[in-house]
Amino acid sequence: MVCQKKLVDEVSGWLRIFDDGSVDRTWTGPPEVKFMAESVPPHEDFLDGVATRDVVADPNSGLKVRIYLPEKKADSSYDKMPVVIHFHGGGFCISRADWYMYYSTYAKLAASAGAIVVSVYLRLAPEHRLPAPCHDGYAALLWLRSLARGDSHEEWLNSHADFTRVFLIGDSSGGNIVHQVAAMAGDADLSPVKLAGAIPIHPGFVRVERSKSELEHPESPFLTLDMVDKFLSFALPVGCNKEHPITCPMGEAAPPLQGLRLPPVLLCVAEKDLILDPEMEYYEAMQKSGQDVELVESSGMGHSFYLNRIAVKVDPHTAQQTQKLFAAISDFIHKH
Repeated sequence: MVCQKKLVDEVSGWLRIFDDGSVDRTWTGPPEVKFMAESVPPHEDFLDGVATRDVVADPNSGLKVRIYLPEKKADSSYDKMPVVIHFHGGGFCISRADWYMYYSTYAKLAASAGAIVVSVYLRLAPEHRLPAPCHDGYAALLWLRSLARGDSHEEWLNSHADFTRVFLIGDSSGGNIVHQVAAMAGDADLSPVKLAGAIPIHPGFVRVERSKSELEHPESPFLTLDMVDKFLSFALPVGCNKEHPITCPMGEAAPPLQGLRLPPVLLCVAEKDLILDPEMEYYEAMQKSGQDVELVESSGMGHSFYLNRIAVKVDPHTAQQTQKLFAAISDFIHKH
């Protein structure tokens, strides 16, 4: 007799958890958007000015990264390019560095900013609860240090990377990881690597009590209240709530912001984001603590709007706001 496993919890369209502990992340939502969550294979030939390869950064843990190498422009005055380490979003529970929506976004950033992007394949909850993906992000930074010191070698990075200009960037929950990795880096000897900046985009900062923006702003395909609650219940350490330092770095349970040695921060927010209020609370706390922080707001937009390739293509305002957001990010990289 075959015993069928039973569904015990799910996040509609994105993730299903069964009674045997197994997790199914097969997309079951509208088929017309399935392409955004499909893997794009790496290509070492330049396509639209960018080549990509997947590399095992740590053979012991199996940590992988995807490298985006932009084709050097003829008028470029730099021999070496800055490096941007990217942490993907997905509420710590879903998505991969090779998904089309990240590939299409970060290939363009690499080309437009003239920067090498290193996107980390993060471990996912509930199999790997927090702080596992933060450790993965920090391990990627230490891997860059090992390359810069000559302890290991990766041809694209060793030939083309300026290790004195390393930036962290992350979408949604990846923005939380940006803050955590930057904080950990402040206590480490990264030389000759220099962490030049941190760019959290729509970070997943929350409080136990619903904020005004959570109650009043519209839900989007990339963020609903059910997604916030369920993903974090799967991802946070057992027994912890949303006031945990990783989801609420401005809260009382977190290390004081003024004691952290952080690089310059560019915080990117969206006017209609469900979690705008706690993001702004973080911004104001960073200012009050004396940290170097800038703010970019996308008008009329919701959470992670720029990853919605359909909206970017068909809606002129979404396309315009996406262009403005990544122009601001490129400018930040160029001036640090």
